[in-house]
Amino acid sequence: MCYASRMRAVVQRVNEASVTVDGKRVGGIGRGLLVYLGAARGDEPKDVHYIAEKISGLRVFPNDDGRMSLSVGDVGGAVLVVSQFTLFGDVRRGRRPSFDGAADPGDAERLYLELVGRLRDKGVPVETGTFRAMMLVQSTVDGPVTIQIDSRKLY
Repeated sequence: MCYASRMRAVVQRVNEASVTVDGKRVGGIGRGLLVYLGAARGDEPKDVHYIAEKISGLRVFPNDDGRMSLSVGDVGGAVLVVSQFTLFGDVRRGRRPSFDGAADPGDAERLYLELVGRLRDKGVPVETGTFRAMMLVQSTVDGPVTIQIDSRKLY
């Protein structure tokens, strides 16, 4: 089976968000963006670059007129990135999701860390969950505003 490169991010505007692993808080932010990130088989640095550019420049925060025209950096916000291979759950056959389209864990972790690094290089404060851990994610979604970014749109 052939998989098209397609890193995927689900981005939510939040007033706050945190990640807990085994009862210990490992990451958290106030106002900003909660990003669930999934890497697909065949994803490359260009996919990471595309997603990082979109997240850092995404204008989903309101200006003084209430229009969404400000980025996370414009409002002094932060980003919480949580790895989420289940974004590639395929339920077309049966009721149990298949995750064959998700990247292998080693590749996914490398791409995840590359995305976190690119966002930090852009001056965006970034917190993370724990890769391959069972996490409790809590958030107060603002809006609600939820945007899906898919690097397939790049091609």
